[in-house]
Amino acid sequence: MHALVLGGSVFIGRQLVDTLLLRGVRVTVLHRGFTPTDLPDDVERILVDRTDLGALAGVLGEREWDAVFDVSGHVMAAGGLDVERHLDLFADRVGHYVYVSSIMAYDQSMVGIAPWSEDYPTDRSGPTTYGGFKAMFEAALLARHERRQFPVTIVRPAAVYGPRNNVFDMETPMFLRLLQERPILLPHSGLVTASYGHVEDLCEAMVSLVGNRRALGEVFNITAGAVTTRRYVELLARIVGKQPHIVEVPDHRLRELPPRVFGHLFSARHHAVLSTDKARQLLGFEPRFDVRAGHLHTYKWFLHRGYDLLEAPLVDPVWRATWDFAAEDAAVALLRR
Repeated sequence: MHALVLGGSVFIGRQLVDTLLLRGVRVTVLHRGFTPTDLPDDVERILVDRTDLGALAGVLGEREWDAVFDVSGHVMAAGGLDVERHLDLFADRVGHYVYVSSIMAYDQSMVGIAPWSEDYPTDRSGPTTYGGFKAMFEAALLARHERRQFPVTIVRPAAVYGPRNNVFDMETPMFLRLLQERPILLPHSGLVTASYGHVEDLCEAMVSLVGNRRALGEVFNITAGAVTTRRYVELLARIVGKQPHIVEVPDHRLRELPPRVFGHLFSARHHAVLSTDKARQLLGFEPRFDVRAGHLHTYKWFLHRGYDLLEAPLVDPVWRATWDFAAEDAAVALLRR
């Protein structure tokens, strides 16, 4: 089996490479080369901007692939892409095209409705937003499957975490807050609920899709358990072995606070839970990691990486999510006035 990974240099894509290699798959990674990566030597690399369709056609040539995993199909890496012309490059040349979408592809106005299943409405905000671009790309893929039997499957993960996570306002700063006994700002009474899924479970699910005819033309939510933000902090505190220093943020004072004083998943707009019933029934999907076990695994990697000794925030060049402990301290002082 020969697989092409579109965007395999960081986090999900990089874990996917490892998952494929462990199964004996020959792997080619296509990426822009903007981000440093530690891809193994036996992985073929193609450096190209996928939005430059002429250059992309040139490097792909007439090559065929047993599977294509589209991990970089988001607005920051593929914004402005002519989706139909892009897919034409893979017509009759791919056995299975697996597209990594997102919970953000859903209509985000459904706050308060839970859980979300795959037949719920999708984002109509258009191709310039993250969720709108995902929804647009999904629609193009599914329409092509209907018209031409294009062999596609779409996965919609929720909050993906784990080793190499490059969204730096999730578990990495939370581990640091707990280790350093810093205050943890908790809005909305800690009731915002989100689904969390470990990156290895997501990648295992994607690889297992290849060749499964029941998966063709289908969309699957892939995640694990859902927890409130309060429960999330408590779980990670037990893993670290510290008592959390929680500072409640009353709703009426949220507008007084500067940005980046808590992770994006703590905001009300991310109050959403995914149903995985379809993936369980059609694919037999069962995550290996629940939220606690997955974060324990991630914490061990965090320590091995030496992130407990970080002296400055991390910032990814694509997502630009980070943390600002000085701003958090200022916010706590403001709330105590």
